[in-house]
Amino acid sequence: MKWFKSKTLYSRAKRYIPGGVNSPVRAFRSVGGYPIFIKNASGSRVYDIDGNEYIDYVLSWGPMILGHSYPKVVNALKRAVEKGTSYGAPTELEIELARIIISAFPSIKMVRMVNSGTEATMSAIRVARAYTGRDKIIKFEGCYHGHSDGLLVKAGSGATTFGVPDSPGVPRDYARNTINLPFNNIKALRKTLNRVGRDVACVIIEPVVGNMGCILPKDGFLQELRAVTKKYGIIFIFDEVMTGFRVAYGGAQELYGINPDMTCLGKIIGGGLPVGAYGGRKDIMMQISPEGPVYQAGTLSGNPLAMTAGIETLKTLSKSGIYEKLEKRAEQLEDGINEAAKRAGVKIYFSRVGSMFCTYFTDREVWDYNSAKMSDTKRFSKFFRSMLSKGINLAPSQFEAGFLSTAHTFSDIENTIKAVRESFRTL
Repeated sequence: MKWFKSKTLYSRAKRYIPGGVNSPVRAFRSVGGYPIFIKNASGSRVYDIDGNEYIDYVLSWGPMILGHSYPKVVNALKRAVEKGTSYGAPTELEIELARIIISAFPSIKMVRMVNSGTEATMSAIRVARAYTGRDKIIKFEGCYHGHSDGLLVKAGSGATTFGVPDSPGVPRDYARNTINLPFNNIKALRKTLNRVGRDVACVIIEPVVGNMGCILPKDGFLQELRAVTKKYGIIFIFDEVMTGFRVAYGGAQELYGINPDMTCLGKIIGGGLPVGAYGGRKDIMMQISPEGPVYQAGTLSGNPLAMTAGIETLKTLSKSGIYEKLEKRAEQLEDGINEAAKRAGVKIYFSRVGSMFCTYFTDREVWDYNSAKMSDTKRFSKFFRSMLSKGINLAPSQFEAGFLSTAHTFSDIENTIKAVRESFRTL
C-alpha cells in the first residue's frame, strides 16, 4: 500500500496542530510511521485519502457498534440537521434518550447529558464529593477516566501510595487527593480503606479496563468492591464510557451483576457523535444544579444531533439477536487468532469480553497494569504495520482495545485471520 497523501497531510498538520493530531494516540508514535488520514467509512470499512481500504477494528475507538454510516442513523441525522444543529434549550430528544438509558441500566434512576466521557467522570466525582462531604478518591492503575486534573495520576512505589501528577500542569494538591491502586487487587483496597476509608468520597473504576488493552476483572473482584464501598459509605462509580451498551446492552454491570451508585457513559450513546452522560441513584443526582448545589453546565449538552444518533443506535441495539451476533463473530476472531499464534509459535494472550478485545504479545496472563506492561511492544508494532499493509486497521497501540461491529461479516473475520497468519509468520 502507498500512503503518499497521508504523509503529506501529516506534515502539513504538524504546522497547525500540536503533533499533527487532536488526540495523542492517533500520531502512531508507539508503532512508528505516520497516521493514515481517513476520507470516508461505511459498514466495517474505512477508506484513507490515498484510496486504500481497511477492515476496521478501531471503530472510532468503540462507538460504531453498528458499523460506519449505519443507514438508520444517517437518515435520522439528515432529518435532524434540516431542523437545526443546536438550540441551547431543552428538546424532547433528551427525554427519550434518558428514558432509554434508564430502562437499560437499573442502577440509573436519573441521568445528566454532557459532551464527553471526560466531562462525565469529572462531574460524577464532583457530585460524589459533594454528597459525601469527603475529598479523596480512589482509582485503579491503568484505568483511564479522561484528562481532568485529578485523574491524571500514576502509581507511586507500593500499592497504596498516594499518586503524583502524571502530566505537567497538574497541581500536586489535586493529585494528593487521588489514591491509585492496582487493578484486580482487593487486598490493597482493603488495606487502604482501613487507613483512610472514612475520608474517601468515591471509588471509580473501568469494570473492564479498555485503556490497557482489554483487562477483565477477576472473579469476585467487582462484587468485593461493591461490598467494601457500602461498608465505608463510599460512592461506587462504574466508568462505562467504553463498556456501556458494548459488552452487553446493560453494560458491564449487567454482565457481572453489579449495581453501582453512579455510572458514566459515552461512545455508543451518541452513535458516533460527541456525547457523554452520568447518572445514578436519585438522591445523589438530585444534588446537581438547578435541583441541588453542585454546579455543572454545558452549552451543547443534549445536542439534538447527538441525541438523535444515540436514540437510533440504542433502538437498534435493543432488538433481539444483536449481541448474539456480535458474540459469534468475536468467538470466530478469537479462535482464529489463537490458532494462528499456535501454528506460528508466537506467544500471545488474547483477552476478550463480548465484542471488545486485545491481543497482547506476552507469554503470561494479563490481569493488571504491571502484567500488561510486560508485553513486547516492539513485536506489536511490527505486527501492527504488517496488518495495516494487508488492509486491517487496528488501534495503533498495544494498550488499546479493539472492537467489532454488527457490520463485520464472516468473510471479514476470515480475511482478518488470514492476514494475522501471514503477519505472525513474519514475527
